[in-house]
Amino acid sequence: MFESVPLWGNVSVFLGASLAVWVAGTHVARCADALEKRTGIGEAVIGMLLLGFISALPELAVTVSASWNGNAQLAVNNLLGGMALNVAILAAADALIRGEALTSAIATPTPLLQAALLIVLLALVAGATVVGDVALYGVGAWSCAILAAYIACVYIVRRTESAKSWVPAKNGGQAAAAEARDRGRAPTTSVAQLAAKIAAGAAVILVAGYVLSESGDALAEQTGLGESFFGAVFLALSTSLPEISIVIAAVRIGRYEMAISDILGANLFCLALIFVVDAAYTGGPVLSEVGAFSTFAALLGIAVTALFVAGLVERSHRTVMGMGVDSMTVIGTYAAGLGVLYGLR
Repeated sequence: MFESVPLWGNVSVFLGASLAVWVAGTHVARCADALEKRTGIGEAVIGMLLLGFISALPELAVTVSASWNGNAQLAVNNLLGGMALNVAILAAADALIRGEALTSAIATPTPLLQAALLIVLLALVAGATVVGDVALYGVGAWSCAILAAYIACVYIVRRTESAKSWVPAKNGGQAAAAEARDRGRAPTTSVAQLAAKIAAGAAVILVAGYVLSESGDALAEQTGLGESFFGAVFLALSTSLPEISIVIAAVRIGRYEMAISDILGANLFCLALIFVVDAAYTGGPVLSEVGAFSTFAALLGIAVTALFVAGLVERSHRTVMGMGVDSMTVIGTYAAGLGVLYGLR
């Protein structure tokens, strides 16, 4: 319905929907923090399952709409392009922490486990785009395998969440101080009220995400950038606004593990959405419809995630220009990868 709207109109709608997603994402992050304090579920679980799901709602709206309309490349490239972008967002948020690197302030191995599992799923996607897929009851066999792998990842992470086996560098830095403050500051809002607020924010994100999808599809044509590059960069950036707002809000209140788990959880969930794309797409298996662009986007996601794994293992608090060395490397790698993606568009 946005095809007849002029370029400036679609840009205005696109920016307005992006603003709505940003505001709702910040609201959801603060409510999720209060919910974690009230229930004691754990930052990693809240970040991966709740925030990861909510922040991926725009991707859900975009991919279902695009695949239903026959734009398989836009749907898949939006998902895969968002992988590396989300990790780069996490790296940029490192600059908000003073005196230590983000990866040195993590007290449990759960984010490391999430990142390793994400690399496995991205490898499955890259492999599927290379060898092709076959239909299995109307859905690609590789898509089914990726969905099953995602479910297994959720089970593994949930089972290992209680393993508090690490001690954060520098006695936890700001994270430890925030935790100490929180012990004497229990939220007064009930669980039901927090759940209602989170649901309202999620609804705004979902509706605005659909508007982003429709206006973004029109902008891909009007700007001449093409569905592949526009989906992997601009549309992925707009649908990553919940991640950006949630990560910034979480880092500012010292919830570093929640911030990392939100990004990794959203990435894992987005890969599971490939099954949804396949089911909604009326053509053949969706991973057979994409080519080198999607393969490289998946490999770029593997590269930046692996760099964060290295940072989590090294646990160095050294910073450069206020950011951890691993975060600086992630941003540089992502920027170089964008150049390659532009050439493959």
